[in-house]
Amino acid sequence: MISRRVRTFPKVSTLRSLSRNVMAASNGKTKISVDVISDTVCPWCYIGKRRLERAMSPFAGRAEFTVRWLPYQLNPDAPKEGRNKLEYYNEKFGAARVAQMVPAMTRTYAEEGLQYSIGGLTGNTLDSHRLIAWSEQFGPQKQNELVEELFQNYFCQEKLISDRGVLLAAAAKVGLPADGAAAVLDDPRVCAQEVKQQLERARGVGGVPFFIINKSYKLSGAQPPEHFEEVFEQLCSR
Repeated sequence: MISRRVRTFPKVSTLRSLSRNVMAASNGKTKISVDVISDTVCPWCYIGKRRLERAMSPFAGRAEFTVRWLPYQLNPDAPKEGRNKLEYYNEKFGAARVAQMVPAMTRTYAEEGLQYSIGGLTGNTLDSHRLIAWSEQFGPQKQNELVEELFQNYFCQEKLISDRGVLLAAAAKVGLPADGAAAVLDDPRVCAQEVKQQLERARGVGGVPFFIINKSYKLSGAQPPEHFEEVFEQLCSR
């Protein structure tokens, strides 16, 4: 679902009002910011990330993208120690529905070159969001790499998203300072206020992933790449 105020996907002509939000970088490329509200245990958020990146690729020569990841918690009461993922899904959605969901999600992930797994534990995502917020100071690329690694850990490698060791390993793998990451995870106050404020601002979001392009244009859900591309084309044509 796409719109200025989250309505149905508009025709291209309705995007003209976005022209006031278009800026050019010093290299002549169009500057496009994409804020992504997501949760690290949301399967469609990983799909949305991959589809966004596929849509951005053809515009590499015309646009300068800045992607920023913002928090959302699907289950803020989830235990930090984790619980069986499949059991939780069966409890939440019903075993019959899950039996249909898992094969469908497996196919969807395969279409993006990913191997989906329902195994392992699910847990509270607050620490992962604090770590993501902290990583922003090292640039959007590093933050994006961390988000990718966390999605891989949870959805493809059956790792517990709230586990300190998993989070530290993810930070180290993408080249973030180990001592800094440890300091974040060892002190629940670090980035807590920032994440809390971001979560409060996201309360009006009906679901994730939720994309905000150039601070005004909104896309809800894991949109097909062509929907992003239509917006990018209009912005680059200004």
